[in-house]
Amino acid sequence: MIPYREIIRLHCQGLSQRSIAASCKCSRNTVAKVIGRAKELNLSWPLPTEATAGDLENKFFDKPSIRDTGRCYPDLEHIHKEMAKSGVTLRLLWGEYCEECRQNRKQPLMYSQFCYHYQEYAQTKRATMHIPRKPGEQIEVDWAGQTMNIFDRDTGEALPAYIFIGVLSYSQYTYVEAFLSQNQESWITAHTNMYRYFGGVSRILVPDNLKTGVTNPDRYDPTINKVYQEMAEYYGTAVIPARVRKPKDKPNAEMAVSITTRWIVAALRNQKFFSITELNKAIEEKLEPYNHKQFQKKDGSRYSFFVNEEKPMLLPLPAQPYEIATWKAATVAYNCHIQVEKNYYSCPSEYLKQQVDVRMTRNVIEVFYNNHRICSHVRLHGRPGQYSTVPEHMPKAQQEYVKWDSARFISWAESIGSCTATVVKAILNAYKVEQQSYRSCMGLLKLADKYSVNRLEAACKKALSFTLNPSLKSVKTILSTGQDKVLDEAPASTVKNNAQYGFVRGADYYGRAGE
Repeated sequence: MIPYREIIRLHCQGLSQRSIAASCKCSRNTVAKVIGRAKELNLSWPLPTEATAGDLENKFFDKPSIRDTGRCYPDLEHIHKEMAKSGVTLRLLWGEYCEECRQNRKQPLMYSQFCYHYQEYAQTKRATMHIPRKPGEQIEVDWAGQTMNIFDRDTGEALPAYIFIGVLSYSQYTYVEAFLSQNQESWITAHTNMYRYFGGVSRILVPDNLKTGVTNPDRYDPTINKVYQEMAEYYGTAVIPARVRKPKDKPNAEMAVSITTRWIVAALRNQKFFSITELNKAIEEKLEPYNHKQFQKKDGSRYSFFVNEEKPMLLPLPAQPYEIATWKAATVAYNCHIQVEKNYYSCPSEYLKQQVDVRMTRNVIEVFYNNHRICSHVRLHGRPGQYSTVPEHMPKAQQEYVKWDSARFISWAESIGSCTATVVKAILNAYKVEQQSYRSCMGLLKLADKYSVNRLEAACKKALSFTLNPSLKSVKTILSTGQDKVLDEAPASTVKNNAQYGFVRGADYYGRAGE
């Protein structure tokens, strides 16, 4: 800005225009114009104390406004809002502005003037405010945009490694770790490792709006990912995500991404790594000098600020690190079990056909209904199709059935008779899986209620005389046709002859041939 006040003061003191130009560091033509304009306005030293440099500039050389030129002035506020949308450019908005001016029969600005006035307006919207942070108040986390590579030893294939960055807002003390994925497990593992590196937990956690952190990135009421929220509750911190497209909500993380990309990623660009462990070891070696590097505009380093001021203010770590858990929805089937990764776990029978939430860790399966835990199981590993059943979860009738085993069936059969016990053993041995025979054993023993204990024993004895491995069907046929009674009602002589000669016809039968 031209020093109008100083030029007028020096001119009133009798200095030449050349001397004034040298003192005010401006051209002699500018000095001549200011002195000439002051004479036209009858201004002399001393000037009014309330007159500012801006007032003098407007009074000396008043700039005509756009409205004075007869051109249509654009709605700069509307343009600024549209520029925030994806894919919108000033050239596109200028074309729409010109079309609107033609429809209203007004003269538009040229593209250069349109851009100039928008830039002047945008400068007024770029004002920032420094927000002081308290020690231990918050941690800002993010994924770096640039990746690194890990090479497969056998194929030489380059696999991308993603860089996680966590920064304490007060001291700017930084944690960096590489992962082979940006999935939920990597995201949670990065946080647990970060807290262990810091030796404490901040009161606030500020992530970006990625799906592993925020399910619904609403401006006023964001929905935090269930696993992420559970981890935050475990460590006693609060998740307050940054607003969408508002990187200034986490400026330290954004700055750390930029600096560590140059300090670590670029520094390791010529090295080859064959495992994620090798890469993280190299990152750790570069991270320590970065955190100990002295600040340029203040005394100390990130490490000194962290150790002396911030670390004592962090919340203590829990006794054990958080164990990552995944969630899924399941429906309790008619057999009172839910399916989790091809294995089955029982639930109380009162929740039959209800949808439940399942929390899965490496060792435990927990089942919740309306945020209330209804049961838990040790997680099954290995072959699929395994069952984990708690007898108390079954209905009363099924609980009695679950208690049955081969020993109990044999004991019940022996109370009826030895032949019945032999048939039950034969049925139990007839199946590859013992449990498949329980229905047949139960059906055989229930025949005693219909036909009596004595008849069942006799029928089993009759069936054993035909085969060593009788079935339930053969015993039922003997009872329904009454064959079990034939043995008891036959004459003694017939029984003796049958025992001696089997079923051979006697001499009396053949002696009737000549009659």
